[in-house]
Amino acid sequence: MQGANPLRRRLGDSIFTALVFLAAFTVIILMAMMVYELVRQSLPSIEQFGLRFLISRDWDPINNIYGGLPYIYGTVVSSLLALLMSVPLSLGIAIFLSQFAPRWLRSPLGILVDLLAAIPSVVYGLWGIFVLAPFLDKTVEPFLIRYLGGIPIFAGPAFGVGLFAASVVLAIMITPTISAISREAMLNVSRDQKEAAQALGATPWETVRMSFLPLARPGIVGAIILGLGRALGETMAVTMLIGNVRQLNTSIFAPAYSIASVIATEFAEVTEGPHMAALIEMALILLFITLLLNLAARLLVQKTGSRAARFKSRS
Repeated sequence: MQGANPLRRRLGDSIFTALVFLAAFTVIILMAMMVYELVRQSLPSIEQFGLRFLISRDWDPINNIYGGLPYIYGTVVSSLLALLMSVPLSLGIAIFLSQFAPRWLRSPLGILVDLLAAIPSVVYGLWGIFVLAPFLDKTVEPFLIRYLGGIPIFAGPAFGVGLFAASVVLAIMITPTISAISREAMLNVSRDQKEAAQALGATPWETVRMSFLPLARPGIVGAIILGLGRALGETMAVTMLIGNVRQLNTSIFAPAYSIASVIATEFAEVTEGPHMAALIEMALILLFITLLLNLAARLLVQKTGSRAARFKSRS
């Protein structure tokens, strides 16, 4: 390399720099094209319904009246419920695999957890219909209604298929993503932190709580937001289990609808017109929610990263 022509080296560096710049800039172009096309196609719906589209419950293709509130509600609630169920399980898996699992078990169990992410969503949906929904209908939901039915979100009756079933399947689907990224974040924490905590007499739980979790917090927060993004955009499994009923119900056991499921079920049946524009506006809303979450994730990771750096400097 030392004997290479300097002019050829500079030319090669310039070409390489231009190629990687083009690769990075392509992402921006694709995102801009996607947003532009969604806005252009949904413009008739935006002009006709305005902000009422976000707060209206009506969805009447015959009379060309559309409102997206039930779908937004179903998407957000099912994703948040999935996150509430998945995060404790995912962190437990990550902590066990990174800190407590013996060497002979760590790799096979980690591979098995990661393989859950490779299962197609339609398989999750079929399993949910034939296994999970009957189980929830006969055992879990009656139990929760019996002892917690006084709380509106746990009010009956049990349906099996509904918002709760879709949330459980989503929780299972996002667990591999959250646990894998959290595990890697914990493994990147210096072993000196663990040894220092143990030398001071900390218990295993205290070592994890006071040493590993604060330093791995940026990665954990990023993992949770990525899992939430996966839950928001999931289509097939949610479509098969959420019930696909346009209603707003405080009970998590009632059937509902989501943005992805309404697009999947109705898009093939519509032609050009207000119905098509309304569905594309739903897609635009879903994209907007996802982008907001990613922006919030970036801010949270930066904030928690600075806290972790301060914690590390103090320790």
